[in-house]
Amino acid sequence: MELDPVIHAPARLQIVSLLAAAEEAEFGFVRDTVGVSDSVLSKHGSALEAAGYVAVRKGYVGKRPKTWFKLTGKGRAAFTAYVENLQRIVAPTGLSVVPAERVQRVDD
Repeated sequence: MELDPVIHAPARLQIVSLLAAAEEAEFGFVRDTVGVSDSVLSKHGSALEAAGYVAVRKGYVGKRPKTWFKLTGKGRAAFTAYVENLQRIVAPTGLSVVPAERVQRVDD
């Protein structure tokens, strides 16, 4: 059982976790929520995009350029596997990283 090194970096884990809960998120919202600089978010966003975990969309709102991030199907599957593996690692302690109703499914 291995934790995905693409997701494992703390900032990337926060980004993927945030995107897993949203349809799409604007760059500034992700930056502010994760608490990183523009350059750090760009770097991690590029790494996640290169892995196929995140789709990046660029456009305009009025005359202002904007960037949006969206978790891909591959990214969602990788995040789910990451959380399930993390649960297996912490299970012997009696702690849980997933809701109790999901723990049963993870162990099956």
